[in-house]
Amino acid sequence: RSELLNSALNVPYSFQVIDFNNRIVYSSPGFSARDEKSTYTQILFPNDPPSRLNSLKVYFPTKRDFVYSELSFFVPSMIFTFILLVTFIFTIVSLFRQKRLSEMKNDFINNMTHELKTPVSTISLASQMLKDESITKSPEVFKHVAGVINDETKRLSFQVEKVLQMSLFDKQKATLKIKEVDLNDIIVNVANTHILKVEKFNGELDIDLQAENTMVNIDEMHFTNVLFNLLDNALKYKREDVPPVLMIRTRNEGNKIIIWVEDNGIGIKREDVKKIFDRFYRVSTGNIHDVKGFGLGLAYVKKIVTDLGGSIRAESELGKGTKFIISLPVITQK
Repeated sequence: RSELLNSALNVPYSFQVIDFNNRIVYSSPGFSARDEKSTYTQILFPNDPPSRLNSLKVYFPTKRDFVYSELSFFVPSMIFTFILLVTFIFTIVSLFRQKRLSEMKNDFINNMTHELKTPVSTISLASQMLKDESITKSPEVFKHVAGVINDETKRLSFQVEKVLQMSLFDKQKATLKIKEVDLNDIIVNVANTHILKVEKFNGELDIDLQAENTMVNIDEMHFTNVLFNLLDNALKYKREDVPPVLMIRTRNEGNKIIIWVEDNGIGIKREDVKKIFDRFYRVSTGNIHDVKGFGLGLAYVKKIVTDLGGSIRAESELGKGTKFIISLPVITQK
């Protein structure tokens, strides 16, 4: 009993002593040899000769209740420990996400400052030039300076619009003006707007409109901005030594229309492709800073396409180009 108490086992028990011929030498009241799972056997005096070896059998009638009572404390403690571990991991992951978001926001602010500061500085300089009487006396120079102000004003307006797009992300769903639109008309108009930009780099912009059912319910302005963003990115991230080749293709698949926007630009690393639609995310280009942006363009693109009931994904190979595939539901004829 003292040994059991030393092991913190304050439970009822009974015992039996048997000799080497398995004959009972002594048996305490209440001993049961039937319940083998609750009975433990130990040789007494193992150094004795075999003819004098006796064994002790100890029976614990309340073994099962004792084990369950111990587990009743162990299981809750394990559950509590598991909850603490999950909470700790969740906290660490959240901290890393917050740190990453903070870094991306700082990058966004730096880029936004640069993008807004440049046209403002140019407009300010051009305005100072207009105060010079020699400039105003020359119609050609005056026209050139006025053109610069006009171009930079448009650029500034475009950048401000980019920042305003950011407000869309604070809403679960953008406020859209849905109407029935022929998607081919939008694609042709966007392509015509960009053709001069592409030809400026001796490039090509081709359209291959194979889709027959092209009527969709969308917000015309926002979806036009979606295509503008994709084509602008294609020109921003073109290869320096290769003329840009852009392609817009469409075709029907079931009750959907699929739009491909492809380019032969610098491409995107595989590990970056999954992140390009994240808010504020900008693909790292090392020490190259000739391409600036807010990291909102593709996040805006995905939000609009998703809110229109469609989907978008990207395929890219570094050094070969990028392909964006948009899927939108078409209006089915009843």
